[in-house]
Amino acid sequence: MTVTRNVIEIAASPARIFALAAATERWPQLLPHYRYVHVLNERGTARTVAMGARWGAVPLAWVAEQTSDAAVPHIAFHHIAGPTRGMDVEWRFDAAPHATRVTIEHRLDFRFPIAAAWLERHVVSDLVIHGVAGRTLACIKTLAERAA
Repeated sequence: MTVTRNVIEIAASPARIFALAAATERWPQLLPHYRYVHVLNERGTARTVAMGARWGAVPLAWVAEQTSDAAVPHIAFHHIAGPTRGMDVEWRFDAAPHATRVTIEHRLDFRFPIAAAWLERHVVSDLVIHGVAGRTLACIKTLAERAA
């Protein structure tokens, strides 16, 4: 299993950042690298979302179960379809005196018939996942700090 972490400090409250991050249906309007997010079904704080993003010019797509808890705050995704099926993603929001430390952690056990461990670490995790999550956090930072 490969664990990929992206961490950023954002000069805004955890609640403000959570509100932006949990509203995945708005990501295509807020995050230029997201092509679409379709809410397929919703049950209280849980929803199933079909998501499409870009890594450079490469289109990416997956379906995930999203759960959000504003009281903690915490967001989790479990990928149920697409090349990253089985991946778990966790967003954590840790308050600091003048900022919030936001961490996105991806846990992936890549299922590929040839060179799975190498592809998982060096291509899927280090390049694609780290790149998309880093861009997502940078955009969320800009939006949250502008509104703060």
